[in-house]
Amino acid sequence: MTIQHSPAADTRVVTERMTGAQSSVEVIEYAQLSGSDNLEVAAKLFYASQVGMRLKQIRVVLQNGSVQLESGIMQFMKGNIEADTAVGGLGGLAKKMISNALTQETMFRPRYLGVGEIYCEPTFGHFMLVALSNEEAIIDKGLFYASEGSVAVSVAMQKNISSAMLGGEGLFQTKIAGTGWAVMNIPVPASEVIRYTLNNEKLSVDGTIALLRKGAIEYRVEKSNKSILGSAISGEGLLQTFTGTGEVWLAPTQTFYTRMLGESMQNLIRTTGTSHNK
Repeated sequence: MTIQHSPAADTRVVTERMTGAQSSVEVIEYAQLSGSDNLEVAAKLFYASQVGMRLKQIRVVLQNGSVQLESGIMQFMKGNIEADTAVGGLGGLAKKMISNALTQETMFRPRYLGVGEIYCEPTFGHFMLVALSNEEAIIDKGLFYASEGSVAVSVAMQKNISSAMLGGEGLFQTKIAGTGWAVMNIPVPASEVIRYTLNNEKLSVDGTIALLRKGAIEYRVEKSNKSILGSAISGEGLLQTFTGTGEVWLAPTQTFYTRMLGESMQNLIRTTGTSHNK
């Protein structure tokens, strides 16, 4: 007996791809989800689809190369791939513990080596790929997701007191350096990120919406106006400033989403409190 299956449309779309020396990475987007057998879940998925939310997944292809991932995000892998979770003795463990505490990244990043493909856990979150060519980039805490094995991940300390104490980013951020690709788990869709290229210029930002900076960029915090009265009148107190030559990536819609979430939580608390009082 022969069973024939009608070919189903592939709902997976590669929205971004980057190739390194011995590996490549893709951002896969699921155009439609229709497999739930639970009406409540199906309704939520339908609503998510209507508002433009898409399930995404990172796929890494290794060609005798290596990749390091944030702990716990690997879903499955195929091929001749080995996992290396060595911490480098007590000294390596101590460094990883310090790095984890300072940058809000996971302590252990397993490294996978060999030939094959690796899929990370699906998520409704957002991703952005970064290409490094014998250079370094500073990214905001908690954004690192994965990188080619040739990219080193470490801690970057703010270079001046103003940025450390008043910038809202803290004293430490994450530094990625070398040649290869990296993946950031960003708070907004990649299409909403603005990439500014500065050529001996200055960029002033109100709020903590900078995701990445690379090149000869000096970061500090300054008053929006030289006079205290001027700052009070303008309504802007302190500004993050980026000066020099290089790139700065901004997520201008991040504050809008945060504000909307805050308002939704307040409405929920208000509604819950009213129902309890009744």
